[in-house]
Parts: sequence; structure tokens; C-alpha cells
Amino acid sequence: MLFYASEKYPLEDSYSKYITEHGGSTNAFTASEHTNYYFDVNADCFEEAVDRFAQFFIKPLMSADATTREIKAVDSENQKNLLSDTWRIYQLQKHLSSESHPFHKFSTGNWDTLEVRPKAKGLDTRQELIKLYEENYSANLMHLVVYGKDNLDKIQALVEEKFLDIKNKDRSSPRYPGQPCSSEHLQILVKVVPIKQGHKLRIVWPITPEIHHYKEGPCRYLGHLIGHEGEGSLFYILKTLGWATSLSAGEGDGSFEFAFFKVGIELTDAGQEHTQDIIGLLFKYIALVQQSGVCSWVFDELAAVSETKFHYQDKTPPIDYVVNISTNMELYPPKDWLVGSSLPSIFSPSIIQKVLDDLSPNNVRIFWESNNFENHTDLVEPWYSTAYSIEKITSSMIQEWMLSAPNGELHLPAPNVFIPTDLSIKNVHEEVKYPVLLRKSPYSTLWHKPDTVFLTPKAFVKIDFSCPHANDSPEAEVLSNIFTELLMDYLNEFAYYARVAGLYYGISHTDSGFQVTLVGYNHKLRILLETVIGKIASFKVKPDRFSVIKEMVTKEYQNLKFQQPYQQAMYYCSLILQDRTWPWMEELEILPHLQADDLAKFAPLMLSRAFFECYIAGNIERSEAESMVLYIEDVLFKESNPICRPLFPSQHLTSRIVKLENGISYFYPVEGLNPSDDNSSLVHYIQVHQDDFRMNAKLQLFALVAKQPAFHQLRSVEQLGYITFLLSRNDSGVRGLQFIIQSTAKGPAQIDLRVEAFLKMFETKLYEMTDDEFKSNVNALIDMKLEKHKNLREESGVYWREISDGTLKFDRRETEVAALKQLTKTRTNRFFS
Repeated sequence: MLFYASEKYPLEDSYSKYITEHGGSTNAFTASEHTNYYFDVNADCFEEAVDRFAQFFIKPLMSADATTREIKAVDSENQKNLLSDTWRIYQLQKHLSSESHPFHKFSTGNWDTLEVRPKAKGLDTRQELIKLYEENYSANLMHLVVYGKDNLDKIQALVEEKFLDIKNKDRSSPRYPGQPCSSEHLQILVKVVPIKQGHKLRIVWPITPEIHHYKEGPCRYLGHLIGHEGEGSLFYILKTLGWATSLSAGEGDGSFEFAFFKVGIELTDAGQEHTQDIIGLLFKYIALVQQSGVCSWVFDELAAVSETKFHYQDKTPPIDYVVNISTNMELYPPKDWLVGSSLPSIFSPSIIQKVLDDLSPNNVRIFWESNNFENHTDLVEPWYSTAYSIEKITSSMIQEWMLSAPNGELHLPAPNVFIPTDLSIKNVHEEVKYPVLLRKSPYSTLWHKPDTVFLTPKAFVKIDFSCPHANDSPEAEVLSNIFTELLMDYLNEFAYYARVAGLYYGISHTDSGFQVTLVGYNHKLRILLETVIGKIASFKVKPDRFSVIKEMVTKEYQNLKFQQPYQQAMYYCSLILQDRTWPWMEELEILPHLQADDLAKFAPLMLSRAFFECYIAGNIERSEAESMVLYIEDVLFKESNPICRPLFPSQHLTSRIVKLENGISYFYPVEGLNPSDDNSSLVHYIQVHQDDFRMNAKLQLFALVAKQPAFHQLRSVEQLGYITFLLSRNDSGVRGLQFIIQSTAKGPAQIDLRVEAFLKMFETKLYEMTDDEFKSNVNALIDMKLEKHKNLREESGVYWREISDGTLKFDRRETEVAALKQLTKTRTNRFFS
């Protein structure tokens, strides 16, 4: 409501329009104890943007008409969430708490709570909004973070001038002492029917919030041990037994007054039959941690990793940084505002022990989700209609489960060999602005970009394997997918240590084969790379792991029908446009018939012809990069009986996109896959051109200028739906524009008419744009393009896109800026029509 208008800037939506047209974005969110408003904008427009922003907290206009429309927007957002398991289980956890505690309440609002019920009580929602604002929006309860290019004195003067008139009503922060869970809400086993296929256990304990002991980090310590995935860990044992596919542990859903320690375990079908054993094993591991005592070496290792991470942290986008720091200001003393809880530094066995003691059978809450419980529950949560039932459990029951659980070799993790000790920066003798093609052979190409900008001891390595056999049928695509999932599975207990130490890896299946990504500290990256390549070279199918991964992949495919309708519509759009893609329904049809032997035959065939494209960037010298690629070639291509052979020239394929003919409209109507979902969706895609700097400049300018008016007209005014986007689109260098709208109010055909009407209306506005407005929009887009990359990962993402798309225009930004400077209003109008 505050974003709509203020007394000083009464034109509705002028704030959002100003921010968007000047290269920025804006948003707000409400958490359990605070609301956070934030924006970013091009530096030369900062002062006016700050002034517009400040007025929300001085004299906002909350009109009756806008209030009704915003209630509809909130209701539309709620409609979007009704079939989301994340929202459903969160609200159920809240529902099963003391009614007198605020945690129990419905957290997002809908038409009923904001319009129907207030009216029945004789309340005016707008007046209640104003009352809430008057009572809580007081300067002494606000924290402000301003991030700008000017010096501190100038920024301080700007802040004092613009925010001076915010009233200080000397309010005290509301506090809600007491725990949300009384004894009746503890020692319970809740069986829940989810929307999606699958089984999950969530084991939850109320604890003292870590914020009170952030230097000691008790939850970080315990989450590290209970959530570990290396050999001897709880997850390792569950995985070996074929009972679980993922495990996480740590603090969640907290506030200053209360918090929960949570363990989440994704179960296999076999694990679903052994939940008592799994809960028993969890408590056995907690007992092991108890018996081992609080270990100083574990804490010291965590502290060392945290310190290295803090000192070599990547620069983040300013908009994320200000949100983070403003939240910290509420929670920490000033000396720790910039650090927060990121540096545990005080080893306190007693504080860790206290939280460990809380993880007992006496105050546990267990939420067990499975479709198997359908028609076997007797209760319904009121806000999301989630079906569930409750059973009481006792300490003695859990003791029995511990005794009957299998005797896995549970033990604490080993010391982490991946913690980097060499954090020196390599000398780069020449300034390298763009990636350089270092090497080309029949087996590979190597692009290299040494870091001369960020100067951190980190690297980015991308290895893209093109294997023609990987995707030549729906069956091949599924088998390729299982191949990459199995590789990740085989590497997990070894490579998990690398992840803990800040060296991340991923192996994913692509449209043309598969891809290996390594990102993080460069010191021990080569060890991880050699291990990954070794696993590819020695790949064997383990039938027990094949069964688990096949089951997991099957559920992923089955759950695609529960995606939001707008995500389904975007999927169909890509399926139609991209060459050589297979519908997931066909792939799902194949899955039940696949056996371990099929993959055992397929993997050597897939790898028999391959080519890899490699991009290595960061704190890695030219010779090291070449050595890595030679190592991969030696292992995969140059053994006496090589695993891979080079591609034939005709097998080097580029990505192709279906060309849509000018002047012809194509409609692809399809029924939503989930009959329970009342939302429908439209993707209105306009294909424009193949990569061309001048045309790109025109399209991007149009998208910038039209983005906020489209959002305002179609979402705020016409109330079509909460999900309303106008985005430019790039498919392997083929550029276009797309409207994405999801609605319960109108069907896709009616939404499409509204999009056409908007384009007609916007055409008039475009022609009415003054030369000054046009120039201002062009300059805003230029400023956006000239914004520097924040970190190595962001820069590498941009350059890798050029390589993978085959466009190789590494100087794109500079060339598109030059094209923008040549752009005229007449040419832009002609482009639109």
C-alpha cells in the first residue's frame, strides 16, 4: 500500500515507475517480527529515488480504491500458495501451537481475513491499515541502510534532509515472550498428506534462539554435525541403507523470543517403511554427539572456515546487502552490524551442551509427510485444508526405536582436508579484459580468463561435455539424467567436505550431454576435479543406488504436474521453440521399464563420442588451466582403450530455435496438469530477431519502458493475478519478449485479449513520450549495462553464456551501449510498430 502513492508524489505507481525506468527494482517483505522496504536504482537518480522512498514513512496516501485492489493482490498471492507443500506444512506447524501465541496465526492473509471478516465486525480495512501504520511506524523503531557512491558526509546530509520528517512516536518494540509450544504440542507424531509425490520426515525441537549466543554458534555447531554427509554420518548410514535421498539440519522459523532446531529427511519408498528406525538412528547420532562431548577441534574448524569465508566473501548486489544489514541492525550491537552471526569466535561447551540437551525425546515434534496417508487422517488444517492426524509419542517409545534401529557405524566427521591454506593471489602479467581461446584440439576447446578485478583466491571452472548419443531419444535423455545423478551420488561423501570448506561442485545433464561445474577456493580445486573426472572414467552402475536414483527421478517427473500453471506454460513454450527436446510425459512413460543394465549399456555408448568445452576463470594461471584440460584429455581420450573418441565434424551441433513467421499468431492451448489448481496461465511470446546489437538495444529499451506500466495496468489496475511479468527472452541468441500472467480471475484467452489491449494502449504512450523522457530511458539502460560485475561467479556466468550460446560476443555490453547511443525515438517507435 505504501508503494502506491504519497502526499508529495500523489500519482499512483509513480514511485515504482521511476525506480524501474532508472534501472532499479523495489520490493518489501514482512517476516515474523519486522517489515523491510528496499530498492536499488542507477546512481545518478539516487537522490530523487530516496526522496520518493522516504515519503512512504512521512505522509503516504492509502486510498480506499487502492486498498481494495491490494486486498485482491494479497488474495491472488494466497491462491498461488494453496497447493504449495512448503506453505502448507509451515502453516500446520503454526496451527499446532498455543492459540494464545502469535506464532499460531495465519501468516499471509486472504480475501476472507482482509475483507469479509472485518466487514462482518463493522471494521473498515483501510482504517485498520492507517491505525497499524500510526501505531507502529515510528522513527525509533526503524533502521535505515543507505549504500551509495558518494562520500559518507554527503550521504549523511542526504539522509538527514530526506528522512527528518519521519515522526518519532517513541514506541517500544512489541515483544512476545513465552514459547509457542506447550506440553500438548510436544512429543507428537503428525502424519500429513502432501500435494506432491514423496515422503519426508521433519523432526523439530523448540530451542533458545541462537541470536542470544551468536558468537558461540551452538546451532551452527550441531547443524554441522547432525547435517553432515561424510562417511559415518547419519545421512551416510541412511543412504547406505537406501532409506534417504537428502538430509538437512539447523535452526529455523525463529524470532528473538523463540526458535526451532529442525532436521529434514527426504525418504525413499523403503525409508517410508522404516521411519521408526530412522528416528531411532537420529537419536542414536544425537546420543553419540552427547557421549563425544563438545569438541574444540570441530568448533575451531568451523570458526576457521567461517573466518576465511568472511574475509574472502564475494561482493553482493547492493540491494541484498542493505536488506541484510538493516535486519542485522535490529538484532546485533553496532560493532557486529556488518558481521552478524557469520563469525563464531567463542568456544563455549556449556552453551552448545544446553541446546544439545534440548534435542531430547521429551520435547520433540515429528511431522511425517506421505501420500500413503491419504484417507487415513482425521483432521484438517483450516487455512490450506491440509489433511493430518496426531499421535502422542513417549520417550520410552523413542528409546525402543533406538534399540531396534540397525547398528550403523556412526561416528563424527574426520578433519577436513579441503580447508584451503594457500590463499595467495597469482600474478597476472598482462591485463586480460575478455576470455581468451587458449587451446583447441579435436577433443576440446579451452577458454581462459585470469582474474584481474576481484583479486580473491577463488576460481570458476565449467566443463561442458557434448555427447550426441545423450539426447537422441526420450530414453537416452532419462538415462543421461540418471547418469549425472548417480555421479553426484557416488561423489557425495568425499566431496561434501569440499562443500563445507567453500569449494562447490555440480554435475548436471544438459540438452547436449552433461556439464561439470566447480566454484570456490582454487587451492584444492585440482584434487576435486581429478576425483570427478576419475569417477566419470571408472563409472559403473551400482544396482542398489540405481534403484534409489530412479525412484527419486520418477518422483521429480511426477511432481512436474504440481508446478505453478505459469511454470507449466513456460515449459510448453520452451518445448515448442527448442529443437530436439522431448516432452517429459514421454520420459515418465519410459522410466518404469528402465533397469540398471540399460544404463550399464548406455553409459559407454554415450561417452563413446564426446567433445568438451572448458571455461576456466579466476585465480588460476594459464599453465594450470592448460594442465587441467590435458589431464581430462589424457584420462578420457588417450588411454590405450579410450573411453571417449572425438566427434565427427558433422556431430558438432549448435542449438536451434523454431522460427515463427511474421504476421502469424500461434496458439497452443493445453489443459493444466493439476485439476485441483484453480489458477490458469498465459505466456504471450513475441519472437523478435536473432542476435544483433542494434535490435537488442531497441528490444531492451522497450522492455525497460514497458515493464512497470504492464505490471501496474495488468496486475494493480485490472487485478488479473499476483504473477504478472513482462520479460525479455533469449533462447541461444534468438531474442523475444514475453508476458507471463497467472490468474484465477480470468482464463488464458481473456488474459491474452488484455495483453493485446495493453500493447495498443502502450503504443499511444510510446508515441507521446517526450525527447527528454526518451533520452532519460536510454541513459538509464546504458547505466545498467555499464554496471560492473560484482564477483567472479557473476562475471563467469555472463561469459559462459556467450560461449554456450555460440555467440562469443564478449564485448557485448560496450557494443550495445554504442548502439544505444545511436538510437533515436523515431527508430524505436518504428521498431515497436
